[in-house]
Amino acid sequence: MATDIKEIEVTAKDLPLHCPTKEVALWCSHPRVFLDIAANGHVACPYCGTKYKLKAGETIAQH
Repeated sequence: MATDIKEIEVTAKDLPLHCPTKEVALWCSHPRVFLDIAANGHVACPYCGTKYKLKAGETIAQH
């Protein structure tokens, strides 16, 4: 069985990170959820399973 789960590489400019992203058509999306990628550099969406990882060498500015 093939999997449809994607992995998306993000940069610090993409933060705050949310899923679905603005590239996803509204008609096929789930409710927007904000994801905390700062803790360990990767996170998965609890709705669709899309995986996000921080691009190598990117740093997140702390407030």
